[in-house]
Amino acid sequence: MPEPLNKIHSIAAPIGVDNIDTDVIMPKRFLRTITREGLAQGALADLRFKTDGSEDPNFILNQAPYRGSSILVVGDNFGCGSSREHAVWGLYQLGIRAIIGTTYGGIFFDNCRRNGLAAICLNHQERNQLLGMCSNPANAELQISIADRHIKHHTGSLAFKMPDEIQHDLLHGVDVIASTLSFAADIHTFEKAYQPGTT
Repeated sequence: MPEPLNKIHSIAAPIGVDNIDTDVIMPKRFLRTITREGLAQGALADLRFKTDGSEDPNFILNQAPYRGSSILVVGDNFGCGSSREHAVWGLYQLGIRAIIGTTYGGIFFDNCRRNGLAAICLNHQERNQLLGMCSNPANAELQISIADRHIKHHTGSLAFKMPDEIQHDLLHGVDVIASTLSFAADIHTFEKAYQPGTT
């Protein structure tokens, strides 16, 4: 089960490239494990590391003060491509707790919800404002409140929309299965009414 998530306070790293797919987020060579362990190394590996395994100093997450960021501000259609859940697991293990963008790959977006990673949608103007703001380390600190659905930055705040059921799951640290099971009594009542003789 994911950990409950309400407030995230962190330097936000801007990665403003459109169409970063799940193959980039988690390259296929890291999919050999049969557990979720050790995937932080694979998260964005081909951007974070050179071919010799050393860090690429040009990549934002290898630069101070963005190293250790818990928030990414990303380009359009982030997480498109294949359906690998490892992409979200790796980002989570890397310490990412929230992603701020405009649009996401549909399966990636669902995987974020299932694993306690907030995928926040803004309009292009608002997202671009944050991208520009966070490109300056002095202005890159953000505070996100899932409960209040707002993002506080150095000059003000932005409201964002989030479906109630996703907000609930993030705040309570439950996945969609646990959320569904919270209605077990109602489901059982329906089954009995729909199929008499059900025990």
